[in-house]
Amino acid sequence: MSHGKFSGEPRTQWLTETGPDRQMRVIERFVFTDAKGRAWEAPAGSVVDGASIPRSLWAVVGSPYTGDYRRASIVHDVATQGIKSAAERSAADRMFFHACRAGGCPLLEAIALYIGVRIGAYVEHVPAWKTATLTVVRNPQAAPSAWDARLQADHRLALEVVLADGTTEDDVELEARVERALSMLTNVELEAR
Repeated sequence: MSHGKFSGEPRTQWLTETGPDRQMRVIERFVFTDAKGRAWEAPAGSVVDGASIPRSLWAVVGSPYTGDYRRASIVHDVATQGIKSAAERSAADRMFFHACRAGGCPLLEAIALYIGVRIGAYVEHVPAWKTATLTVVRNPQAAPSAWDARLQADHRLALEVVLADGTTEDDVELEARVERALSMLTNVELEAR
């Protein structure tokens, strides 16, 4: 199955910030073209920070600056900036899954990462998740909190529920499974639009 392709290797520059340094600037246009031919562009000058996966989950899935999903994290960060609808976010998250696979992530890792970005999409709708992300923003050097543990546990449980029916490369089926799992775990009706 073709998942798409990247335009090459990203050229980025780390930025020095007040507080913890997390941001990078894209120096040269970087593109992921999905299997349907849609180009997802990170224009030169874009600033990314890996925030589409909540930082509380980095202990579970890894930092967006390491591993086979770092290229996917760049185009996904840009794609999710200024999102106006749940449908746009859903499309960007499905692209992220395929970009992870195109970048070399094994299927199980790509599914776990996809669940991470879907949790990121719903942080504002789940009070416990929102509290976990706010705690990290206020004190990024603090030891993991009980809220972080909750978010990490929800991620692990969602992964178990999603994989109970086996693995899938089908992004529509994967999205439906993840939405059901996250809704079940949070008692909040979460649904891609």
